[in-house]
Amino acid sequence: LAYYPNLLDEDQETREVAINHLYKVFEAAKNLGVPMVNTFIGRNHTKSLEENFELVGQIWKPIMVKAEELGLKIAIENCPMLFSNDEWPGGKNLMTSPRNWRRVFEILNSNNLGLNYDPSHFVWQQIDYIKPIYEFKDKIFHVHFKDLTIYKDRLNDVGIMGVPLEYMEPKLPGLGDIDWGKYCSALYDIGFKGHACIEVEDRAFEENVEMKKKSVTISSKYLKNFIGD
Repeated sequence: LAYYPNLLDEDQETREVAINHLYKVFEAAKNLGVPMVNTFIGRNHTKSLEENFELVGQIWKPIMVKAEELGLKIAIENCPMLFSNDEWPGGKNLMTSPRNWRRVFEILNSNNLGLNYDPSHFVWQQIDYIKPIYEFKDKIFHVHFKDLTIYKDRLNDVGIMGVPLEYMEPKLPGLGDIDWGKYCSALYDIGFKGHACIEVEDRAFEENVEMKKKSVTISSKYLKNFIGD
């Protein structure tokens, strides 16, 4: 199951609503026999990085106790949630880089907390999307197959301080900048046996239902070259 709130939101009432709903997702997962919940750590983009790490300890330790009691794995996606002006700067999710992962895993120190690894979010951040697979191999619980293209002409116009969607676009696997052979090879190297999701997020295929269906067909056919049937 998946639920993507900002659990470190600056508004306490909004935060409490999100946490209570996450607990409901936990209960639903347990009742359905689903062993994992994908979500975000959250981020208060009005506070410093260190202040956010303090919030993680305060807010997430009881959440992880609940997850452990229910026997649930929690996978945090590495999406910065930085796509619009109201999410600038810093985005709405703290788990966006290997450095931040190390700190959060140190703060929470739970075998039930891991990653939903999406390489596309590293491409526009200019982070190596292969190397962390090896360092965090025991923490990768779930993976996404989603591509991304950086348009250099747009980047040259707005710079890296622009809102990311001004210079990049999510794409279907195989239609962007990711080397899927290297990505899948690394997952095989670490013996990844978890679940994977083809995340269809490509504006070129959003015109109608037929195009959306076509996007799934194109993605699955392409990825069979690396992961089989």
